[in-house]
Amino acid sequence: MANEPRDPVPPRQQKVQSAEVGTGVLKALAELAPSTSLSNLAEHLGMPAAKVHRYLQALIASGFAEQDPLTNHYGLGREALWVGLAALGRLDVLKVATPHLVALRKALNETCFLAVWGNKGPTVVYVEQSIGEVTLVTRVGSVLPLLGSSTGLVFDAFLPEAETAGLRQQEQALNPQALDGDALQRQRTRIRSDGLQQIHGLLLPGVNAVSAPLFATGEQLAGVITVVGTASVFTGARQDEAARHLGETARSISTRMAGVQPG
Repeated sequence: MANEPRDPVPPRQQKVQSAEVGTGVLKALAELAPSTSLSNLAEHLGMPAAKVHRYLQALIASGFAEQDPLTNHYGLGREALWVGLAALGRLDVLKVATPHLVALRKALNETCFLAVWGNKGPTVVYVEQSIGEVTLVTRVGSVLPLLGSSTGLVFDAFLPEAETAGLRQQEQALNPQALDGDALQRQRTRIRSDGLQQIHGLLLPGVNAVSAPLFATGEQLAGVITVVGTASVFTGARQDEAARHLGETARSISTRMAGVQPG
């Protein structure tokens, strides 16, 4: 009958629906990382801003979101980072690479890190920090440029064109000095041939780096490992030595990765 009232939604179903919406807001924060305004987030979700705001307050209270007091923009909170790290801990490449990076850092006393390909590009998932008077801070969760870092250039050389094209076009539009066309293709060919990429002050002035690819079964790129150091000491013969150690480490990890069964 037309005027017959609808059955109320059971409390348990209400909780499920609420959890689904909250998860959607959390995913949207990840997609719009590192931060976004309330209006932009609401538009992205196709939801009223007032409703999104209520869920944001709940996420902030639980530590899964945070608000910048200067910009009032929202981003992922510390608890979301821990959940992400727990998920990353299940990655075979992280499990396999970690002890090798520990040994590499001890051998070179330079900062070493592992990056994997994320939805925003090359993303740092593990760091072994150098010990000494001068250290280079590379954070877990940092997203590196594709064409403006040695790590990114290795991803560009070994990933399928379809995966990198969008990010590469964005960076080239923002930086006209970025390599393009034939020059970029020659660099890819050289990186594939050498199995390494060395740079001097590309991402940061005074910072040099060398990167190498990691492969899983079927020669599928699983990640990139990088050693970074200050140009005052990490140069010349020392950087060449680091490149040799890095190449050996990358081959050891890739050999081990080839024997890891997915699942």
